[in-house]
Amino acid sequence: MRRAAALLILPLFAAAAAGCGSSSSSTQAAASNTAVIATGKFGAAPKVTIPAEKASAALYTKTIIQGSGAPLTTAETLLGNFVLYDWSGKTHKLLGSTYTSGSPTLFAGQMLPGLEKALIGQKAGSRVIAVIPPKEGFGSGGNSQIGVSGTDTLVFVVDMIQEFVNTAGVTGTQATDGGGALPKVTATAGKAPTVTIPSTTPPKALQVKTLIKGTGPKVTKGQYIVVQYTGLNWRTKKVFDSSWSRSEPTAFNIGVGQVIKGWDTGIVGQTVGSRVLLVIPPADGYGKTGSSTAGIKGTDTITFVVDILGASA
Repeated sequence: MRRAAALLILPLFAAAAAGCGSSSSSTQAAASNTAVIATGKFGAAPKVTIPAEKASAALYTKTIIQGSGAPLTTAETLLGNFVLYDWSGKTHKLLGSTYTSGSPTLFAGQMLPGLEKALIGQKAGSRVIAVIPPKEGFGSGGNSQIGVSGTDTLVFVVDMIQEFVNTAGVTGTQATDGGGALPKVTATAGKAPTVTIPSTTPPKALQVKTLIKGTGPKVTKGQYIVVQYTGLNWRTKKVFDSSWSRSEPTAFNIGVGQVIKGWDTGIVGQTVGSRVLLVIPPADGYGKTGSSTAGIKGTDTITFVVDILGASA
């Protein structure tokens, strides 16, 4: 579905093992870690102060703005903004910021142990500092892709915007199940919908059918949307990609070429909370080259059922 494989701005969150625990401040963190300060309003880029001294080896977390939403659980995905610094010896450098990129990101899948300890249990609407030593971050191997060595400490400041249950789909009455010349869609709460593709020639033009009409705001060009989806190849009648199978939603900017044209055309203008059926001919999908990794030929029409869970500027 995506033109590019990478979902996140930086490969920040994946780790070999994920820990659990409280997201309150560590009482064992040395003064150097507790001296990390972030100021500013929620939703705006924080001003971060990191002392010119060596970081402690202890994890330090602190909630500096207390949200009023539900606490984040391990069965949920977080939509949030962040800044990330690399703290090496007595110096530090900015590695990434979603505030400057213009879009939040999803904290999905298996997070760095220290980051998970900092965020699980925190409420939506909170701003959290996490000072993460190597053993709670990328380990002794570091992460050369983003310039983190095996002895570097990570400093995150995270604004927790919204949480999504990993098995979340849209709710509401399905006004139509498609059918006829279009695929038939059967809904199952908490699971991927069942999609039955007819044994007929697919339509030549893009088809967009709203199966459930959401009551949220309209999706506009450039927004960062959070979705669940299932994609099938009309020719094989088989699923080739599904966020449901990964047990987590996915997200991207819509209407700006981050995804195939059929998505950009079909999703912009829909409302949050909608389930949308897309039947996408090659010209609006993967083109004449297809997608060999997904088993899609250059002549294949593809079908998606998309649940629009959220959208933000």
